[in-house]
Amino acid sequence: MGIIIALLVLSVLIFFHELGHFAAARFFGVKVEVFSIGFGKRVVSKKIGDTLWSISAIPLGGYVKMKGQDDSDPTKVSYDSDSYTTKTPWQRIVILLAGPLANFLTAFVLYFAVSQIGTHLSPVFNYAKYMPATIGSFAPDSPAKEAGLDINDTIVQVNHIKIENWEDVGEAIQTTNHTLELTVVREGALMNFHFSPVIKIQKNKFGEDIERKLIGVGPLLNQEKLHFSLLEGVQFAWNETLYASMLIFQSVEKLVTGAVGADKLGGVLTIVDVTAQASNVGIVALFLFTALISVNLGVLNLLPIPALDGGHIIFNLYEWIRGKAPSEAVMYYLTVTGWGVLISLMMLGLYNDINRLLG
Repeated sequence: MGIIIALLVLSVLIFFHELGHFAAARFFGVKVEVFSIGFGKRVVSKKIGDTLWSISAIPLGGYVKMKGQDDSDPTKVSYDSDSYTTKTPWQRIVILLAGPLANFLTAFVLYFAVSQIGTHLSPVFNYAKYMPATIGSFAPDSPAKEAGLDINDTIVQVNHIKIENWEDVGEAIQTTNHTLELTVVREGALMNFHFSPVIKIQKNKFGEDIERKLIGVGPLLNQEKLHFSLLEGVQFAWNETLYASMLIFQSVEKLVTGAVGADKLGGVLTIVDVTAQASNVGIVALFLFTALISVNLGVLNLLPIPALDGGHIIFNLYEWIRGKAPSEAVMYYLTVTGWGVLISLMMLGLYNDINRLLG
């Protein structure tokens, strides 16, 4: 059942991505010939207006085929008034951006839904931002404990930097180059403590070894659900969509620069597996992970690879700035190269998925 839900989740996210392209194309008067969820042989199809709507046999993708635009062969163009080709570069860019933007909007809606349902603290989102800066535990040989701090102390300032949540504590500690001054609230009274942090090598979220200044404290974990008002929910959804986007952009950067090994790249099997696991935990976990996948789809489609939306945006920016499109030969070879890169990455992801699933 979990795998069926995972495939449905992927299909829904792809549907909204392609719906973004479809809506923008129709807004500018471009004829959409095919709207397909999945690839390969068509299982179900129905023509509505000028568009053939279909569900295909391989539910691991989808596409919108616009008149005058063919990803497999960029030399196939049409100069009719309802063709993608005859639209101005900025209009084409809007059409291309509409797919990824639909994914970001989908994630925003899912995060907002979670904020109204209520959620426990979870590493699936930026949970430290919603944890109070109250000490709940000490590490062995904790500098903070040795300095006199205690359980249930709430940190309100670090070196005169105002602290509002647990995330602020960690960020403020990293900025110091000298002795720390912590101001805490204990039983209603303000107390100040002076001591030095220790420096240790830790793994960051990307698995890299980094130096961190530590004071040896852990947060007081709240077992109650987080609940947000409507306005707070909008802020939560915005923060988490932005956080997830930055996280994925950073992950791509780490992969490109080699800071993170290619063996960490996951493919569609990992997405299906983890989504199935999330669906077994509950609706909130499923929504949180689905939002993360949706942002992932949005970010990855913006990469400047010719076979993706980002690559086409680069072509149109070039035409907009230079006043003429790249030659058909250049477009063709770059697109073929882009497909080669994309297929290679997909195969690498699949290879890594199989290795992980086999243990």
